[in-house]
Amino acid sequence: MPPDLSLRAVVTAFDDDITAALEDATAGLPTVERSHLATDVVMEAFNLVTAMIDADGRHTDDELWELAATFGPLLPDLQIAGAKPSDLRGSTLVAGRCAWLETPSALFEVLVAADSRSDTTHAMTYFHRAMDLVHTVGALGDLITDDELAAIAAFRGTLLSRIRSVGPHEGVPQPSTVAPDSALGKASATTPPPPDDPPEPLEDLLAELDALVGLAAVKRQVRQLCDLLRVNQIRVQHDLPTVSVSLHQVFVGNPGTGKTTVARLLAKILRTLGVSKRGHLVETDRSGLVAGFVGQTAPLVTRKFDEADGGTLFIDEAYTLARGNEGDFGREAIDALVKLMEDRRDRVTVIVAGYPDEMANFIAANPGLTSRFPTTIRFPDYSTDDLLAIFDQISSAKRYALDDDARRELHDVLEATPRDKGFGNGRLARNLFEAAISCQATRLVASGDGASPTEAELTTLTVSDLRAAATAGEPAA
Repeated sequence: MPPDLSLRAVVTAFDDDITAALEDATAGLPTVERSHLATDVVMEAFNLVTAMIDADGRHTDDELWELAATFGPLLPDLQIAGAKPSDLRGSTLVAGRCAWLETPSALFEVLVAADSRSDTTHAMTYFHRAMDLVHTVGALGDLITDDELAAIAAFRGTLLSRIRSVGPHEGVPQPSTVAPDSALGKASATTPPPPDDPPEPLEDLLAELDALVGLAAVKRQVRQLCDLLRVNQIRVQHDLPTVSVSLHQVFVGNPGTGKTTVARLLAKILRTLGVSKRGHLVETDRSGLVAGFVGQTAPLVTRKFDEADGGTLFIDEAYTLARGNEGDFGREAIDALVKLMEDRRDRVTVIVAGYPDEMANFIAANPGLTSRFPTTIRFPDYSTDDLLAIFDQISSAKRYALDDDARRELHDVLEATPRDKGFGNGRLARNLFEAAISCQATRLVASGDGASPTEAELTTLTVSDLRAAATAGEPAA
């Protein structure tokens, strides 16, 4: 049986867990009036709920009825038991309350301080119960609005940033600077996890997303999708209508911008949220979907959908399916794709990726594609600072480092590289690194006097290594 996610039940869980956490966090502190802790926690829940109700300024009847019914018995001094929406709408109890979500509360700070002193995880307990509250409030009313989704995302970021600021603790997802798979040369998972393996925690996956270099707008869209799916789950449990969410996505951007990496994470996120059963990613392109003879293409497409069953199918350079004349079998692959996306809409999520203009032409190639791919996520080229961070991540993993002159040289090389359609992004950083260590090896061998290089020499990349790497692929004059 699914958990009771009514507002009253979620508030009760918040009160029970946070009161226990607060009692432990304040044990032995003589300045704390412990008899007031339970009431303080109820007020904390009330503040969270009213702030979320005010997030979009709508103050719907459903939200206000639930507010009065839930907190009337818990906070008799507020005299809201039996209050009607018209009594509460516009009152100081709810109007202007959304700002309360923008900064960590005093109660939350007490838990953060206790975690810092005693290596406990009370702040994460607060985080999970508070997120349950704001998601549940978002599920009230006729629909969840963009303003509410934005408030949830900002609130999540505020809490996690504060928790992380006092240092790593067990159970706290920690982002770090991580390069995309394209820069690291990793292959994305194509094998589903064993059925007995539990899904990865959502916040761990979102922390991994946050750890990717750059991509701020991409991360925001993925987090918003997560919140919308979570709210829809709560609405379903209350027999409320839900907003239709198409999971099929178009990823557009130059190569090496992290499209495959984000697709892999999204596949895992969908499993964690209960949307897909297996959460794996199957990658393919035109060569895996289009045959050379009549009647062979549709079975190839079906085979890829079979592999991706319960997960996500990622089609790279999907626009190549729409190229060629009328006899090209790419068109047959598109027709099969459209049919299978409908037939298996609850079993396979499809992500198509490629250059922006070409992907627009691809979507226009079949009337069925436009309705099946309503969402486009744009992956911008990495900035010079982003590419420096990616280079550092790759080199650090291999125990190399740039000296100061080499870092300035790398900055200049990256800054001078044209950001055209062929720009390699993360792959450029990886290629420069690999070329630089090859040039370093040549330099060390050529300058050797019979003595072995020191550890510092073996791990340091110099300006000459970077200059040689940057010109390695240029034709001789």
